[in-house]
Amino acid sequence: MPALLACSHGTSSPAGQRAVAGLVQAVADRRPDVAVAGSFVDVQQPDVPTSLTGLGHGAVRIVPLLLSAGYHVHVDLTEAAATNPDTRVMRALGPDPRLVRQLQRRLTEAGLAPGDAVVLAAAGSSDANAVAHCEQTGEMLAAALRRDVITGFISAAGPRLGDAVATARAGLRSRGDGAGRVVVATYLLAPGYFADLAAGCGADVVTAPLLVDGEQPPAELVDLVLDRYLAC
Repeated sequence: MPALLACSHGTSSPAGQRAVAGLVQAVADRRPDVAVAGSFVDVQQPDVPTSLTGLGHGAVRIVPLLLSAGYHVHVDLTEAAATNPDTRVMRALGPDPRLVRQLQRRLTEAGLAPGDAVVLAAAGSSDANAVAHCEQTGEMLAAALRRDVITGFISAAGPRLGDAVATARAGLRSRGDGAGRVVVATYLLAPGYFADLAAGCGADVVTAPLLVDGEQPPAELVDLVLDRYLAC
């Protein structure tokens, strides 16, 4: 079997580092017949070229632990993979119904009520396709919840998260729903700088990221990583 190189963005947050490492370990535990390693496109080490060197000259499939395919997938990972003809870059994790189900679970944990307005908080990207994929996830979440969802971006794209929260709050006022809250569904993989920014966006409630330090990684996320690895 080809090796699986799980590549995440990287973070200076110890909680985020542990949460992502827990996902990589859960993938390795699920498939002991596959060589599984982790790497990062920024902030942390080892970077992708170093990890590829460590895995040797055999076949490698790079699975981006990224929720949409932007610059890091199309440039950073693609350029790194080009050094070895037996290395392939697989699809990013999103959009995918399993991510939407984890967002729903986080909203349930946060006590989402029928009168609440929902905003999806995505990292954002200068890549139009990555932005479209986040918007698609917002549409999928809206369909699953059977209510409107506004997608807001923390960086590089619009509407910005704070503006999306303000729009949601104005919608609550316009329908005279004084009891409704603005609840943000955090569409980020793990704790870190962007999750901290989401937490301070001015919403009434902000959910935890998809992965949380100290929690077992959801089995569906492990399945998703392995499905990307096994895709033809």
